[in-house]
Amino acid sequence: MVEQITERTVEIDGIEIFLRERPGAGTPAVFVHGNPTSSADWLPFLERTSGPAVAFDLPGWGRSARPDALDFDGSMGAHANLIERLLDQIAPGPYRLVVHDWGALGLIAAQRHPERVERLVVVDAVPLLPGYRWHWIGRIWRRRGLGELFNATSTRAATALVLRQARPGNEPMPSEFVEMIWSAMDRGTKRAILALYRSADPEALAAHGGRLGALRCPALVVWATGDPYIGLEFGRAYAEVLPDAELIEVDRAGHWPWIDRPETIDLVLEHLTG
Repeated sequence: MVEQITERTVEIDGIEIFLRERPGAGTPAVFVHGNPTSSADWLPFLERTSGPAVAFDLPGWGRSARPDALDFDGSMGAHANLIERLLDQIAPGPYRLVVHDWGALGLIAAQRHPERVERLVVVDAVPLLPGYRWHWIGRIWRRRGLGELFNATSTRAATALVLRQARPGNEPMPSEFVEMIWSAMDRGTKRAILALYRSADPEALAAHGGRLGALRCPALVVWATGDPYIGLEFGRAYAEVLPDAELIEVDRAGHWPWIDRPETIDLVLEHLTG
């Protein structure tokens, strides 16, 4: 019998965090999504793994709470602290970690207890490395006033148009993917986006990756050659700094490589169970 994906919420520091879980035996896999998506990003992975596995919505995204800025400042450090405590609750022992885009926040938490990470997959993740400069949308979000204006004037059609830039040939994203993002894009999410990006100066990104070399578990770095936001050179840089890493370059794929090349899902799951 195939176990079903279940849903529940847990409370971390007074913040309700939404989880999707696939039960099973063994070391759990933890999936951390990026911006502007949610744990729904990982449903194709959860559906094809035998478990155990869990994906959660970051605070401000998806179906997790939108905390007040006075209670949660939304910075990289605040997210990493929350993820660290969340991991203590949902995966208190060893775990396997998969991150994409701003899922790199999970890497910040993982560096604090590197011995607990049995396997690691990094997919087109925000570089916690020297030398990165933000893409054009990130630069807009980081500018006060301009970021607020950009968010306030966004529409579903405009979101779909911007997302086309994430794919080779500017192909449209699947409609259900656009709907997943837009249906949860409320004022709390827009506020969370601005707070996170504005905490992420290039120097701060590099500082938060200062102990990546302590993650000595087998690692797989999966990077799309056509990612317009984070160039392939940063996938290669992650593979160099992680002590036991293999790099797979995914041709004809953009920022969400499993959408353009669905076989990427199997590559990730094979590494997790290898």
